[in-house]
Amino acid sequence: MALAIKVENLSKYYRLGVINNGVLWKDLQSYVARVFGRDDPNIKIGNETVYDKTGFWALSGINMEIEQGDSIAIMGQNGAGKSTLLKILSRITAPTEGQFHIKGRLVSLLEVGTGFHNELTGRENIYMNGAILGMKRREVSCKLDEIIAFSEIDTHHIDTPVKRYSSGMYVRLGFAIAAHLDSEILISDEVLAVGDVGFRQKALDKMKNLCLNQGRTVLFVSHAIDMMKELCTKGFVLEHGKAVAAMCPIEEAVEQYNNMMGIVSTPPAP
Repeated sequence: MALAIKVENLSKYYRLGVINNGVLWKDLQSYVARVFGRDDPNIKIGNETVYDKTGFWALSGINMEIEQGDSIAIMGQNGAGKSTLLKILSRITAPTEGQFHIKGRLVSLLEVGTGFHNELTGRENIYMNGAILGMKRREVSCKLDEIIAFSEIDTHHIDTPVKRYSSGMYVRLGFAIAAHLDSEILISDEVLAVGDVGFRQKALDKMKNLCLNQGRTVLFVSHAIDMMKELCTKGFVLEHGKAVAAMCPIEEAVEQYNNMMGIVSTPPAP
Protein backbone atom coordinates (compact mmCIF):
# COMPACT_ATOMS: atom_id res chain seq x y z
CA MET A 1 0.00 0.00 0.00
CA ALA A 2 1.12 3.58 -0.70
CA LEU A 3 1.93 5.79 2.27
CA ALA A 4 -0.59 8.47 3.24
CA ILE A 5 1.49 9.97 6.09
CA LYS A 6 5.18 9.66 6.92
CA VAL A 7 6.59 11.22 10.10
CA GLU A 8 10.33 11.46 10.68
CA ASN A 9 11.93 12.41 14.01
CA LEU A 10 9.11 14.85 14.80
CA SER A 11 9.55 16.98 17.93
CA LYS A 12 7.76 20.01 19.38
CA TYR A 13 9.17 22.31 22.07
CA TYR A 14 7.04 24.86 23.92
CA ARG A 15 8.37 27.74 25.98
CA LEU A 16 6.50 28.52 29.17
CA GLY A 17 6.11 31.64 31.24
CA VAL A 18 6.57 35.24 30.19
CA ILE A 19 9.30 37.06 28.33
CA ASN A 20 11.84 38.20 30.89
CA ASN A 21 14.87 40.16 29.76
CA GLY A 22 15.02 42.05 33.04
CA VAL A 23 14.11 45.37 31.40
CA LEU A 24 10.61 46.38 30.26
CA TRP A 25 11.61 47.94 26.97
CA LYS A 26 13.59 44.80 26.02
CA ASP A 27 10.57 42.64 26.86
CA LEU A 28 8.49 44.83 24.51
CA GLN A 29 11.14 44.49 21.79
CA SER A 30 11.08 40.69 22.13
CA TYR A 31 7.27 40.62 22.09
CA VAL A 32 7.00 42.76 18.93
CA ALA A 33 9.65 40.64 17.20
CA ARG A 34 7.73 37.46 18.06
CA VAL A 35 4.40 38.90 16.81
CA PHE A 36 5.88 39.93 13.45
CA GLY A 37 7.97 36.76 13.04
CA ARG A 38 11.31 38.58 13.28
CA ASP A 39 14.50 37.55 15.02
CA ASP A 40 14.53 38.48 18.70
CA PRO A 41 17.07 41.34 19.02
CA ASN A 42 17.73 40.34 22.64
CA ILE A 43 18.78 36.72 22.05
CA LYS A 44 22.39 36.20 22.96
CA ILE A 45 24.70 35.00 20.21
CA GLY A 46 24.83 31.20 20.23
CA ASN A 47 21.62 30.84 22.24
CA GLU A 48 19.17 30.80 19.32
CA THR A 49 18.39 27.10 19.65
CA VAL A 50 18.94 26.57 23.37
CA TYR A 51 16.08 24.69 25.05
CA ASP A 52 16.15 25.56 28.74
CA LYS A 53 14.05 24.70 31.79
CA THR A 54 11.47 27.38 30.95
CA GLY A 55 9.87 25.03 28.40
CA PHE A 56 9.10 21.41 27.70
CA TRP A 57 9.08 18.91 24.84
CA ALA A 58 5.45 18.10 24.02
CA LEU A 59 6.73 15.61 21.41
CA SER A 60 10.17 14.07 21.05
CA GLY A 61 11.52 11.95 18.21
CA ILE A 62 8.24 10.60 16.80
CA ASN A 63 8.48 8.31 13.77
CA MET A 64 5.57 6.60 12.02
CA GLU A 65 4.37 5.46 8.63
CA ILE A 66 0.64 5.32 7.90
CA GLU A 67 -0.60 3.56 4.79
CA GLN A 68 -3.57 4.67 2.75
CA GLY A 69 -6.77 3.21 4.18
CA ASP A 70 -5.33 2.63 7.66
CA SER A 71 -7.44 3.51 10.70
CA ILE A 72 -5.07 4.48 13.51
CA ALA A 73 -5.81 5.01 17.21
CA ILE A 74 -3.48 7.53 18.84
CA MET A 75 -3.48 6.61 22.54
CA GLY A 76 -2.02 8.01 25.74
CA GLN A 77 -2.90 9.73 28.98
CA ASN A 78 -3.70 13.44 29.19
CA GLY A 79 -0.65 15.50 28.27
CA ALA A 80 1.00 12.69 26.31
CA GLY A 81 1.19 14.80 23.14
CA LYS A 82 -1.70 13.32 21.14
CA SER A 83 -3.36 16.64 20.27
CA THR A 84 -0.01 18.27 19.54
CA LEU A 85 0.78 15.53 17.02
CA LEU A 86 -2.56 15.99 15.28
CA LYS A 87 -2.17 19.78 15.22
CA ILE A 88 1.22 19.43 13.53
CA LEU A 89 -0.16 17.01 10.94
CA SER A 90 -3.06 19.44 10.35
CA ARG A 91 -0.53 22.27 9.88
CA ILE A 92 -2.04 24.30 12.71
CA THR A 93 1.36 24.47 14.38
CA ALA A 94 4.84 23.76 13.06
CA PRO A 95 7.27 21.18 14.44
CA THR A 96 10.42 22.32 16.21
CA GLU A 97 12.44 19.48 14.71
CA GLY A 98 11.83 16.75 12.16
CA GLN A 99 9.49 16.62 9.21
CA PHE A 100 6.36 14.95 7.89
CA HIS A 101 4.88 14.21 4.49
CA ILE A 102 1.18 13.90 3.66
CA LYS A 103 -0.28 12.58 0.42
CA GLY A 104 -3.85 13.66 -0.26
CA ARG A 105 -6.43 16.09 1.09
CA LEU A 106 -6.67 16.20 4.86
CA VAL A 107 -9.62 17.38 6.94
CA SER A 108 -9.41 17.81 10.73
CA LEU A 109 -11.89 17.67 13.60
CA LEU A 110 -9.69 18.80 16.46
CA GLU A 111 -12.15 20.70 18.63
CA VAL A 112 -15.66 22.06 18.50
CA GLY A 113 -15.93 24.65 15.74
CA THR A 114 -12.56 24.06 14.10
CA GLY A 115 -12.65 25.54 10.62
CA PHE A 116 -15.90 27.46 11.15
CA HIS A 117 -16.41 31.20 10.76
CA ASN A 118 -18.79 32.28 13.52
CA GLU A 119 -20.45 35.00 11.46
CA LEU A 120 -21.30 32.68 8.56
CA THR A 121 -24.33 30.41 8.48
CA GLY A 122 -24.09 26.63 8.59
CA ARG A 123 -24.74 26.46 4.85
CA GLU A 124 -22.05 29.06 4.10
CA ASN A 125 -19.55 27.23 6.31
CA ILE A 126 -20.15 24.04 4.32
CA TYR A 127 -19.20 25.84 1.13
CA MET A 128 -16.23 27.54 2.81
CA ASN A 129 -14.84 24.21 4.04
CA GLY A 130 -15.25 22.74 0.58
CA ALA A 131 -13.34 25.66 -0.90
CA ILE A 132 -10.53 25.15 1.64
CA LEU A 133 -10.24 21.54 0.40
CA GLY A 134 -10.03 22.79 -3.19
CA MET A 135 -13.52 21.66 -4.22
CA LYS A 136 -15.60 23.60 -6.71
CA ARG A 137 -18.95 25.06 -5.69
CA ARG A 138 -20.93 22.60 -7.83
CA GLU A 139 -19.08 19.69 -6.20
CA VAL A 140 -20.11 20.91 -2.75
CA SER A 141 -23.68 21.54 -3.95
CA CYS A 142 -23.97 17.88 -4.98
CA LYS A 143 -23.25 16.83 -1.39
CA LEU A 144 -25.06 19.67 0.39
CA ASP A 145 -28.37 17.93 1.08
CA GLU A 146 -26.60 14.80 2.28
CA ILE A 147 -24.43 16.81 4.69
CA ILE A 148 -27.40 18.71 6.14
CA ALA A 149 -29.44 15.52 6.54
CA PHE A 150 -26.59 13.71 8.31
CA SER A 151 -25.99 16.64 10.68
CA GLU A 152 -29.68 16.58 11.72
CA ILE A 153 -29.78 20.38 11.66
CA ASP A 154 -33.16 21.67 10.55
CA THR A 155 -33.74 24.10 7.68
CA HIS A 156 -34.14 27.08 10.03
CA HIS A 157 -30.82 26.61 11.82
CA ILE A 158 -28.75 25.72 8.75
CA ASP A 159 -29.23 29.31 7.55
CA THR A 160 -28.43 30.79 10.98
CA PRO A 161 -24.91 32.04 11.91
CA VAL A 162 -23.07 29.22 13.67
CA LYS A 163 -22.20 31.49 16.59
CA ARG A 164 -25.73 30.73 17.80
CA TYR A 165 -25.24 26.94 17.58
CA SER A 166 -24.93 24.72 20.62
CA SER A 167 -21.77 22.64 21.03
CA GLY A 168 -23.69 19.57 19.89
CA MET A 169 -24.81 21.31 16.69
CA TYR A 170 -21.23 22.41 16.05
CA VAL A 171 -20.03 18.83 16.33
CA ARG A 172 -22.78 17.36 14.19
CA LEU A 173 -22.23 19.85 11.38
CA GLY A 174 -18.44 19.66 11.63
CA PHE A 175 -18.42 15.88 11.46
CA ALA A 176 -20.95 15.81 8.61
CA ILE A 177 -18.75 18.16 6.58
CA ALA A 178 -15.59 16.17 7.29
CA ALA A 179 -17.22 12.84 6.49
CA HIS A 180 -18.90 13.83 3.23
CA LEU A 181 -16.53 16.25 1.51
CA ASP A 182 -13.83 14.78 -0.71
CA SER A 183 -10.70 14.11 1.33
CA GLU A 184 -8.33 11.18 1.67
CA ILE A 185 -7.38 11.66 5.34
CA LEU A 186 -9.65 12.34 8.33
CA ILE A 187 -8.29 13.38 11.73
CA SER A 188 -10.57 13.31 14.78
CA ASP A 189 -9.60 14.37 18.31
CA GLU A 190 -12.23 13.57 20.98
CA VAL A 191 -14.89 15.68 19.26
CA LEU A 192 -17.45 12.86 19.30
CA ALA A 193 -17.44 12.98 23.10
CA VAL A 194 -19.58 16.14 22.85
CA GLY A 195 -22.38 14.62 20.78
CA ASP A 196 -25.28 12.59 22.13
CA VAL A 197 -25.23 8.79 22.23
CA GLY A 198 -27.32 8.37 19.10
CA PHE A 199 -25.15 10.65 16.99
CA ARG A 200 -21.92 9.11 18.35
CA GLN A 201 -23.02 5.69 17.13
CA LYS A 202 -24.12 7.16 13.81
CA ALA A 203 -20.75 8.91 13.41
CA LEU A 204 -18.87 5.75 14.40
CA ASP A 205 -20.76 3.73 11.78
CA LYS A 206 -19.94 6.41 9.20
CA MET A 207 -16.23 6.33 10.07
CA LYS A 208 -16.18 2.54 9.80
CA ASN A 209 -17.77 2.86 6.37
CA LEU A 210 -15.17 5.45 5.34
CA CYS A 211 -12.35 3.10 6.34
CA LEU A 212 -13.72 -0.20 5.03
CA ASN A 213 -15.61 0.82 1.91
CA GLN A 214 -14.09 4.12 0.82
CA GLY A 215 -10.45 3.58 1.76
CA ARG A 216 -10.25 6.78 3.82
CA THR A 217 -7.24 7.08 6.14
CA VAL A 218 -8.38 7.89 9.69
CA LEU A 219 -6.42 9.07 12.74
CA PHE A 220 -8.56 8.85 15.83
CA VAL A 221 -7.90 10.13 19.36
CA SER A 222 -10.21 9.11 22.17
CA HIS A 223 -10.11 7.73 25.70
CA ALA A 224 -12.97 5.38 24.82
CA ILE A 225 -11.03 2.14 24.41
CA ASP A 226 -13.99 0.10 23.20
CA MET A 227 -14.73 2.66 20.49
CA MET A 228 -11.12 2.63 19.28
CA LYS A 229 -11.03 -1.17 19.22
CA GLU A 230 -14.19 -1.17 17.14
CA LEU A 231 -13.02 1.48 14.69
CA CYS A 232 -9.24 1.11 14.39
CA THR A 233 -6.99 -1.63 13.06
CA LYS A 234 -3.70 -0.25 14.42
CA GLY A 235 -2.61 1.79 17.44
CA PHE A 236 0.19 4.13 18.44
CA VAL A 237 0.81 4.84 22.12
CA LEU A 238 2.42 8.03 23.46
CA GLU A 239 3.77 8.73 26.93
CA HIS A 240 5.21 12.14 27.92
CA GLY A 241 5.67 13.05 24.26
CA LYS A 242 7.54 9.86 23.31
CA ALA A 243 6.42 6.72 21.53
CA VAL A 244 5.98 3.78 23.89
CA ALA A 245 6.60 1.40 20.96
CA ALA A 246 6.29 1.26 17.20
CA MET A 247 2.87 1.19 15.60
CA CYS A 248 1.21 -2.19 16.09
CA PRO A 249 -2.16 -3.99 15.81
CA ILE A 250 -4.86 -2.38 17.93
CA GLU A 251 -5.01 -5.27 20.43
CA GLU A 252 -1.29 -4.88 21.23
CA ALA A 253 -1.63 -1.09 21.46
CA VAL A 254 -4.53 -1.41 23.91
CA GLU A 255 -2.45 -3.79 26.03
CA GLN A 256 0.45 -1.31 26.02
CA TYR A 257 -1.91 1.48 27.02
CA ASN A 258 -3.46 -0.58 29.84
CA ASN A 259 -0.01 -1.52 31.17
CA MET A 260 1.07 2.13 31.09
CA MET A 261 -2.08 3.20 32.94
CA GLY A 262 -1.95 0.28 35.39
CA ILE A 263 -5.27 -1.11 34.16
CA VAL A 264 -5.77 -4.82 34.72
CA SER A 265 -7.56 -6.42 31.81
CA THR A 266 -10.55 -8.54 32.82
CA PRO A 267 -10.69 -11.87 30.97
CA PRO A 268 -13.95 -12.56 29.15
CA ALA A 269 -16.54 -14.61 31.04
CA PRO A 270 -16.66 -18.31 30.05
